[in-house]
Amino acid sequence: MATGDPTTPDVMTPDAGTAPSARERLLDAAVDHAARHGVSDLSLRQLATALGTSHRMLIYHFGSKEGLLTEIVRRVESRQRAQVAALAGDDPTSPTSLAELWDHFADESLWPWERLFFEVYAQALQGRPHARGLLDEAIDAWIDPLAEVLVARGTPPAHARDDARLMLAVTRGLLLDLLATRDRNGVDAAMRRFVALTDRRRADRD
Repeated sequence: MATGDPTTPDVMTPDAGTAPSARERLLDAAVDHAARHGVSDLSLRQLATALGTSHRMLIYHFGSKEGLLTEIVRRVESRQRAQVAALAGDDPTSPTSLAELWDHFADESLWPWERLFFEVYAQALQGRPHARGLLDEAIDAWIDPLAEVLVARGTPPAHARDDARLMLAVTRGLLLDLLATRDRNGVDAAMRRFVALTDRRRADRD
């Protein structure tokens, strides 16, 4: 998978093919603005000005700045899952596929999104009302696209969902390590070791 900006418009949102609502247009604009300038340090009024709307409209559609940040995370996560799902149709049997997938997520251009993800995820775990919805998809929504890639690479379907959950946990753990330490060489080596162990387990099953 090529490294790319999660805001790119070629990854369609669930309502593709229909005219986007005012809420969807604002959310897309917020994702685009966040990619270029960040949003964490802006007040809701400043963010509204940057998006060419009013803070009342943002409150109407998202409830609060925190609610908007949560929706930004959910939108970016959705686009990332679409990119993973596309890997299943792009020669997923290639031995470099998982390495390319890791290179994509570990790229420095995505670090701001990943920091925001962990920030909002922590709020969801604390039961903050604006973030609780993230818990419904933070794990489950990733299992099927990852499992499809693993099955295409030879993982038995009976084990694919368990392996996908493990892969998700390891990837997120190493991303958190990377954000904390910035030791790209160290986390890359750890991921290569994990992929090698995964391939060895698959070979043993065969």
